[in-house]
Amino acid sequence: MTGDGTRVVRAGLPEPAAYEPALPGPVFAAHYHLPGDAVGPYTYGRDGNPTWTRLEQAIGELESPDEAVHTVAFASGMAAITAVLFSQLRAGDTVVLPNDGYQLLPTVRTRLESYDIEVRTAPTAHDAQLDVLDGARLLWIETPSNPGLDVCDIRRLAEAAHARGILVAVDNTLATPLGQRPLDLGADFSVASGTKALTGHGDVLLGYVTTRDAALADSVRLWRKTVGAIPGPMESWLAHRSLATLALRVRQQAEGALALAEALRDRPEITGLRHPGLPTDPAHPLAVRQMRPGRFGCVVSFALPDHAHAERFLAALTLVDDATSFGGVRSTAERRARWGGDAVPEGFIRFSVGVEDPADLVADVLGALDSAARNC
Repeated sequence: MTGDGTRVVRAGLPEPAAYEPALPGPVFAAHYHLPGDAVGPYTYGRDGNPTWTRLEQAIGELESPDEAVHTVAFASGMAAITAVLFSQLRAGDTVVLPNDGYQLLPTVRTRLESYDIEVRTAPTAHDAQLDVLDGARLLWIETPSNPGLDVCDIRRLAEAAHARGILVAVDNTLATPLGQRPLDLGADFSVASGTKALTGHGDVLLGYVTTRDAALADSVRLWRKTVGAIPGPMESWLAHRSLATLALRVRQQAEGALALAEALRDRPEITGLRHPGLPTDPAHPLAVRQMRPGRFGCVVSFALPDHAHAERFLAALTLVDDATSFGGVRSTAERRARWGGDAVPEGFIRFSVGVEDPADLVADVLGALDSAARNC
């Protein structure tokens, strides 16, 4: 089997053809020539597009190199998340969500409950969702969690869920398919926002769902068609182009994130430092068993004393953009509480490490911390 670095540069490419590009350009089409019956791979622009097909094939090759899968691309990560939830759940069903996951999940919960779907929640850490599984239709896992970076045991949770006839979906956004393979660990769905590290350049909104079950894929695909949550061909082509550097970016980001976390361990003004790759992190033993070696993600989280201290720190950074999202080639950081919806202190920082030289990034962060402390 080829390595990840080799796989990403070849994933989803057509067979070489004389005088043709390695990655054909995006196909812009609302409709296709369609004589006779409405059959064939491409009929109408909301049903399918050759550019999506190549991207979906490429992602599938990364999510599950050894077994056939079905991948469905979406216009955003939230489009992918809601497609799984709303295609699988009906009135009277029960779903189990993390209570420390992505900040829009509480909004999703409100919508689910308005459709007479019971929502139960539990923390990611310590596999706490096990305690609320009975009678559920679907278990939603987010590991590492965003923004707290807790980790749960996918295989353990999936086995317990399947023993009860429960479907399992894993939000794999932070880990990426090069850091963690949920389907290999027993999940029915691997879901991610391609806006983040998968594409990595901060210029594309995208999401996807991957499953080994053709019927589950069909239900998710029908939801996409029904609500029109389709990715644009240009965004799909940009995403596929960006995959070629994914292994390089993931490696550099993980190295930089660990270097940053280690540099922050002894700073007296910092509390709650988290990164799964840090040997002292409470999630580290499980992350080592479950995630790919040395690929523990690009995010480091920590808290500064208060709102004002955090803002001084962010303003003093020179190599880091004050911006949301994570997984990009340029490092970003933000005071996460400014959005609301996350149970974090006012001084909580979610830091996304880019591909800068780790030594330069660490020096910039330590200098900004010194400046913030001096000017308090």
